[in-house]
Amino acid sequence: MLREFFYFQRSDRRVLILLLLVLGVAAALFFTLGKQSMTPDATAADSILTPNNYNKGYTYYRHGYNTTPGAPRPVAYYANGRRIERFAFDPNTADSNQLLRLGLRPWQVRNIYKYRAKGGVYRRKEDFARLYGLDAKTYRELEPYIQISPDYQPASSIVNKARTTEDKDTLNQRPKKLAAGETVHLNTADTTLLQRVPGIGSYWARRIVAYRDIIGGFHSREQLKDLEGFPADALAFMQVDDAPLRKININTATLKQLQHHPYINFHRAKAIIDFRRLKGHIKSLDELKMSKDFTPDIIDRITPYIEY
Repeated sequence: MLREFFYFQRSDRRVLILLLLVLGVAAALFFTLGKQSMTPDATAADSILTPNNYNKGYTYYRHGYNTTPGAPRPVAYYANGRRIERFAFDPNTADSNQLLRLGLRPWQVRNIYKYRAKGGVYRRKEDFARLYGLDAKTYRELEPYIQISPDYQPASSIVNKARTTEDKDTLNQRPKKLAAGETVHLNTADTTLLQRVPGIGSYWARRIVAYRDIIGGFHSREQLKDLEGFPADALAFMQVDDAPLRKININTATLKQLQHHPYINFHRAKAIIDFRRLKGHIKSLDELKMSKDFTPDIIDRITPYIEY
């Protein structure tokens, strides 16, 4: 019965032999074409490309890459059975398809998208090196292809450039300094005029004007010594004019108004308020001498700024 089972007629044997031949040819073509579809040097391409052999890649692209002079040419190779491509890209704008073609893992691509969604920006090539899971070899391979658009640089860089130009122009237009014997009026001079005083720049000019506004005007140029570090040599070029001082009515001013003056701190202001509450209006600052907060020196300093 076994012999009868394997018995075929002549026509059946011919069909079977033809079928086996077709299968054999198909298998041969499959393995042959499968090997040819890979790069001839695919085994060698498994090693990471180095900067010296970027342009020795196995498949070059003719379209769609950065044509900037000196930019590395796009290249593709196979590593561990995976097609890896190298082409110029901006990590701030590259889409998921491009990032995957570069050889990044899907979870790394998701991290890039999350970073950008939170407002993160890659301003330098080195910023891309902080991508979680990116090893040093892969970064060195990608680094020549990273092309970050100037649009993603901080806006302050533009302002700083403009400011640098302005500073240069300002240096060329510095006000001429006063000669010996020349002076400026402290209570009316603006910052530009004050900068003509030898030893006074924009910083000290602003501080002088600000202090003048707080105390209500200068009655003596020696008051500038209240400013810590003030250049004493500059006093010779300053004089006090007859501009009226801004005074405080000691009998009507509030605690906040009193303590705002640099010569009247909180404790002195409170002493004035307590005196008014207990004894009425103040007719002279001498009435405050009983308070330890009002020494003769303090009374002399605040007298020009007090009215009754």
